[in-house]
Amino acid sequence: MSPRARQQILENLDTIYREAYERAKAAKDERRMADLDAAYQREQLLLEVLLDIRDGISASPAREAGGNPLAALDTIRRLTRLR
Repeated sequence: MSPRARQQILENLDTIYREAYERAKAAKDERRMADLDAAYQREQLLLEVLLDIRDGISASPAREAGGNPLAALDTIRRLTRLR
């Protein structure tokens, strides 16, 4: 089973938040709209980080070398290091 494409995942996130935002807008609930906007930005950032980790692990040499767990951990460490 291959993982879903990054763009498809991000589009699903956008659809979910857009629908909720439109409902709040129709109800003239400005506080809910602001909360949804902030939540969307936070969730998008977290999701992109997770997708970067997924992509890094799937492209790591450990996968080609038979799944060396230490190499996978090293990849995660390198991806999460603050720049």
